[in-house]
Amino acid sequence: MSKNVQGNSDEPLPQRKDQHQRKLRGIAFVATFGGLLFGFDTGVINGALPFMSRPDQLNLTPFTEGLVASSLIFGAAFGALCGGQLSDRFGRRKLILWLAVLFFVSTLGTSFAPDVATMVISRIALGLAVGGASVIVPSFLAEMSPAERRGRMVTQNEFMIVTGQLLAYVTNAVLGNTLGTTDAAVWRYMLIIATLPAIVLWIGMLTVPESPRWLASKGKIGDALKVLQQIRDINYAKTELNDIQKTLSDEDKLEKASIKDLIVPWVRRIVFLGIGLAVVQQVTGVNSIMYYGTEILRDAGFGTQAALIGNVANGAISVIAVIVGIWLLGKVGRRPMLLTGQIGATTALLLIGIFSFTLQGTAALPYVILALTVTFLAFMQGAIAPVTWLMLAEIFPLKIRGLGMGLSVFFLWITNFIISFSFPILLAWIGLSTTFFAFAIVNVFAILFVVKFVPETKGISLEQLERDFRFYDQGEKIPKSAKFS
Repeated sequence: MSKNVQGNSDEPLPQRKDQHQRKLRGIAFVATFGGLLFGFDTGVINGALPFMSRPDQLNLTPFTEGLVASSLIFGAAFGALCGGQLSDRFGRRKLILWLAVLFFVSTLGTSFAPDVATMVISRIALGLAVGGASVIVPSFLAEMSPAERRGRMVTQNEFMIVTGQLLAYVTNAVLGNTLGTTDAAVWRYMLIIATLPAIVLWIGMLTVPESPRWLASKGKIGDALKVLQQIRDINYAKTELNDIQKTLSDEDKLEKASIKDLIVPWVRRIVFLGIGLAVVQQVTGVNSIMYYGTEILRDAGFGTQAALIGNVANGAISVIAVIVGIWLLGKVGRRPMLLTGQIGATTALLLIGIFSFTLQGTAALPYVILALTVTFLAFMQGAIAPVTWLMLAEIFPLKIRGLGMGLSVFFLWITNFIISFSFPILLAWIGLSTTFFAFAIVNVFAILFVVKFVPETKGISLEQLERDFRFYDQGEKIPKSAKFS
């Protein structure tokens, strides 16, 4: 039997290429159920809070409302910080399996919580799973994907996050407008639905291979090559493995990744960039809308049932915007997308502040606010969010990828926690208009950060990116692949 020149298989090259692509799509689909859970668990609280707040349920005040909503985020910060390093030690696949179990158990805890204290503890545990998934899933996808498909593959996780949020908003609206009229405990049904994707994630990850880059970093070169041959042409797989080994060999000259690596100027610059990108994404105030969208619309003038339905528009535009954003990532650079998103989102925040002041008390206000939150989310989810998660997944060298992602996403979640906890308090204290004016002012500084510090990374392999950062900070001539500002 004849041999194909591209490898040791008799299968035609196009057929094997299709198999590789199907395998990659399957891996991405399964792994991004972690993103779906991330989205559902962060979005479902949006519609559950009005029912939890009733006197015959958890009787929430603005303070305890902020505590319940933000406790998940507090847990997520530490899940992100620890998840990256644990995945460096035990493997990306194994950690995702553990996270699926934690998602399931903690969701049951929130669904059957008898009081605020139990709810907060359960949501902190759920946050550990959300934070771990927010770090490990993008890193896993970046390490599995070829350089030319990395942008679209990694941002599939962002698509699944907003899909999870949309599913949460839709189920909230359906349950709130049916059972919610007769059963004040409807919020428990809203929360328990998240156990289903947790089961799918756990079963699906049993069929998914480990990251070849992680396997190579543990000296399992043969296993790494086997995985690469499942998802790449055989010659491409060998070339990529050689590149990974070369990078690992260079990194072996450094000590094991730890906080003291920040002494190295080029490493410190990357970590500073990662933290900055993470904070920039959150100071837009996006999660004040994703978590409190129903409350915002109620404050603007809608009733609870109408606000639940209106909030579905926020989820729908998020999904559409991410689809457009993923398409744009293959066409334009990361940097111009991020800048466009920041300017558009800041303008929408400013307009929310203006109209919530000038139209206060009018029948038009809730519809104007809904239109502006939809506009804001179009820029946020179509540009800022996908670029942020993609760049966080690609800028860190392999040896410090877990540590770097963990630190960056820790700051992302801490910023998110501060905003999520304080938002209902600010809303009750200074009102809708002043709160969004404050967001707009902070985002002017976020735009300046992007202009000053964020480089272009499109079309550069993970290994080449690391070399470019080294060259840049050593003052040496930068290779042509580098596109630093």
